[in-house]
Amino acid sequence: MSDPVTSLDKSDDAADTLTGGPRLGRGRTRGRAGGRIRGGAPLPLLLPALVGLAFLLLPLLALLVRAPWHNLPEQLAEPEVWQALRLSLFSATAATVVCLVLGVPLAWLLARTRFPGRGLVRALVTLPLVLPPVVGGVALLLALGRNGVVGHLLDSWFGITLPFTTAGVVVAEAFVAMPFLVISVEGTLRAADPRYEEAAMTLGASRFTAFRRVTLPLIAPGIAAGSVLAWARALGEFGATITFAGNFPGRTQTMPLAVYLALQSDPDAAIALSLVLLVVSIAVLAGLRDRWMTAGAS
Repeated sequence: MSDPVTSLDKSDDAADTLTGGPRLGRGRTRGRAGGRIRGGAPLPLLLPALVGLAFLLLPLLALLVRAPWHNLPEQLAEPEVWQALRLSLFSATAATVVCLVLGVPLAWLLARTRFPGRGLVRALVTLPLVLPPVVGGVALLLALGRNGVVGHLLDSWFGITLPFTTAGVVVAEAFVAMPFLVISVEGTLRAADPRYEEAAMTLGASRFTAFRRVTLPLIAPGIAAGSVLAWARALGEFGATITFAGNFPGRTQTMPLAVYLALQSDPDAAIALSLVLLVVSIAVLAGLRDRWMTAGAS
């Protein structure tokens, strides 16, 4: 007569084979699965992880601890605060629209076409990610300034001057934010199956129609995630903005610039402005980023 325990183990192994993995609930399979699911993190990984978490959270907690809560309403009631906040929200949104209009086709070009020097083009597209923002602002001045390579043509032909204007703020923010959207959309395009587009084209759709009706719905979560990242990056841009657009209240002074200016004379006002940016950033990332990035991961 066979051993009941051995028979039970064999039946469990057979069930595991049929169901695709070990089951929880009986005998030794519970111990094996439980060790994988509920096992604690190794100490050499846990300690650096906790230090990294503290490193990221401590400055934010210090901002909350040192905030001038007693006169915070008076600090936030200043007209300059709402001017800077409105300009920041408008310019970040406009820069994100520019990133969408230009960045989505660029991501498609990098993901779906082959051409000589594609690796170099991709490196140049992502260069603003590692380029110091001040250097980006200087480069924009040399390109689009009144005497720039292209700027003098815009000025003489169309009377358009970008530096030290609100439009210049949008240009500077779009320059530093677009790589975030391009990388996100390109990754989503590479993960999407191109056979859907090919099937649409075999049914008579043009390449652009297949992109608009088939590809765009497939990569919508990636586009939304990249847009949120680009918007958040544009909202916090400082170096390229102050170099290319200057710091004129009501015209080019965004919230980061207002924080820097207030820090020189009124630290409490700088902390209050920083709290506004912190709240706006948390609200955007909590309300949009989790939703779309979870959809993209699924």
